[in-house]
Formats: sequence, structure tokens, C-alpha cells
Amino acid sequence: MSLDADTIVDRRRLRRRLTLWRVLAVLFAIIAVLAVTARVTRSNFILADAAGPYVARIAVRGLILNDEDRTKALDRLARSQARAVILHIDSPGGTAAGGEQLYASLRALATEKPMVVVVDGLAASAAYMAAVAGDHVVTGNAGLVGSIGVLFQYPSFGQLLKTVGVQFEEVKSSPLKASPNGVDPITPDARAAIESLIKDNYDWFRGLVKDRRQMDEELLGRVADGRVFTGRQAVELKLADEIGGESAALAWLAKEKNIDPKWPVRDWSLGPRFGNLDFIHLAMVATFDALGLRSLARQVESSAALRMIEKLNLDGLLALWHPAAAD
Repeated sequence: MSLDADTIVDRRRLRRRLTLWRVLAVLFAIIAVLAVTARVTRSNFILADAAGPYVARIAVRGLILNDEDRTKALDRLARSQARAVILHIDSPGGTAAGGEQLYASLRALATEKPMVVVVDGLAASAAYMAAVAGDHVVTGNAGLVGSIGVLFQYPSFGQLLKTVGVQFEEVKSSPLKASPNGVDPITPDARAAIESLIKDNYDWFRGLVKDRRQMDEELLGRVADGRVFTGRQAVELKLADEIGGESAALAWLAKEKNIDPKWPVRDWSLGPRFGNLDFIHLAMVATFDALGLRSLARQVESSAALRMIEKLNLDGLLALWHPAAAD
């Protein structure tokens, strides 16, 4: 059946109007998600402080990277009505810079609130750096603690490129610029430069542990060789203070810091104050898909993927427990 020109024009107008309403619906959905997330998150902070004395529970899990949102959250906690803090850690570490940033933020918090650290399963490398920021460290018998050290890794593709017949060329201002590059064999000077970086960072890490855990050089030498220790070993070697969990942490706060054990323990998020942007990205993708705007959904999805890739970027010195590296 043929359509006359007026019918075609009317259909195009209707399609444009439908698209407009779809876009408006998407914008409304996004605004609603942002408003609800912000309100819920803000309410959590307000309710926690409005309900009388309490102990704040915070958690550090997964890879430790630089995180300004986490720093701001810890600063807000330092200014809150919380009377003490229990820090739960379960992490293999992360970047040396991320560990240093987290340690500094936790130490600033610990000067305002007594803080106990509970090792839930693993506090290695940069995560142990964070643990020593606390006033008291509690771990389970089977917990893993330690891995005091710094790591620098880079891939070597030189042999693979030779096999496939690819030659890598470069022009640089000085011999140590962008070295190692993962293609050419590392030169003695480049290796020495990297080793000096590692040594300087390692010395700082050792000094941190020595001062915070009150160790002499002999004991420090025993625990700072990169190994992890079980919870029981860690207590014996002064890397931790006692075996237990959150109940032991609360008992210590009650005994040493006069914290009422009847005060509630409330979770305090270390994420962004007004919601998680990755969650909002996902909500936007789902909304665009539901409205049939798949091209726009794919663009937002690509943006979210790039954000996740940035979070997993581990360039630079690492303070990370990485058993596979020894295989």
C-alpha cells in the first residue's frame, strides 16, 4: 500500500516527538538516580551523627590506589561525632603512592579518633602500610600479614617481536628516558636507576614499620624481607598485637580508650559522598537500552569501561603481595 506525502510527513513528526519524549524520560531518570543516591548517602552521614555516640566501621578492600574520594571521606569522619574507628582490612596492597596516601589519611584520622585495625584475611604490602596507621592491630590466626617491600614490574616483548619480524625504533633525549621500554634489554644504568627508586621507597616503608611498631633493627630485618606471616606469627613478631576479630577490637577500645562497649557500631562509607559514578553509568546504560537508544547506551558504556581501566592502571612502584611473581 503506497503512502501519500502528508502521511509520511506526519509519521516523521510523530517519530521526532517520540524521540524527544524518550530523551526527556532518560534525563528525568538520570536526575532521579542522582537525587536518590545523593539523598540516601547524605542521610547515612546525617543519621550516623544524629543518633548519639557510636563507633564508626570503615573497610579497605581490594587494590589500594590513589583515591581522593576516600581521603575526603576520612576527613569527614575525623570531623564527625564518631567516638572511635574500627578499620577492617582485606587487601593484597596496591601502588606505593596509593598506600602512602591512605596511610597519611588514616594517621590524620587516628589523631582525632582512637582507631583499631582488624585484618579480616589479608593485610599485605600497601595494605599493611595502612594497618600500621592504627593504634592497635587485631588479626585472625589464619590471617596473612606483612609483605613489607616494594616492587617494580614491566613486560619484556623483545623476543616475541624478533620472532614475528618486528623491529622497535626510538629516538630519545637521554639514555634513561622511558627505560626500560619492554622491548630492548634493560641496560645496567637503567637497572641501577630503578633499584635506587625501589631502595628509597623500601627504606621509607621500613622506617614507617619500625617507628609505628616499635621494632629494633634486628627484628625489623626478620620481618621486612617481603614475606607474609600468619596471624599467630605476626603477633609473635610484633606485626600485630592480638588474635581476634571485631569483638576483640571493641574490647580493646573499651579497656584502653574508655569507649562504651554498648555504643553501636555503624558502617561509614569511604566512597564518594553523593554516590558512585560507576553505578550511575550503569543505570544510564540500562535506561538508554530500555528506551531503544542503543547507540547512546554504547557510548556511555564505553565511557564507563574507560573509567574502570583507569582504576586498574598500576603503572609505577607497587607495594603489592604478588605470589605469582615468584613462580
